[in-house]
Amino acid sequence: YACYASSPDLKAFERRLTEYIACLQPATGRWRMILIVVSVCTATGAWNWLIDPETQKVSFFTSLWNHPFFTISCITLIGLFFAGIHKRVVAPSIIAARCRTVLAEYNMSCDDTGKLILKPRPHVQ
Repeated sequence: YACYASSPDLKAFERRLTEYIACLQPATGRWRMILIVVSVCTATGAWNWLIDPETQKVSFFTSLWNHPFFTISCITLIGLFFAGIHKRVVAPSIIAARCRTVLAEYNMSCDDTGKLILKPRPHVQ
């Protein structure tokens, strides 16, 4: 651990990593809120679509036409997944996991905020 205290490079790396992960948090929060809102809208629309007695009597496309809220929210949800929202809502954890993979070779790790974790050196006999 004394090595870490005297290494400005490790301090600079940790500071930059924590800054980068912290910078991603606001955008990640917004993407999560968008995903939650669209998912709730889709679920609500699906419920209304399924309990409608007319849905069983008309064709599939006519039933979708009769329920524009569900149709639009479902298309929006599918579009968001094609746009990569599933990666954007977990971006900080992806960055931390990739850093852990690289840092493992140097007998280090990091937490989800980017703080470095130095592991004890293995004793060679």
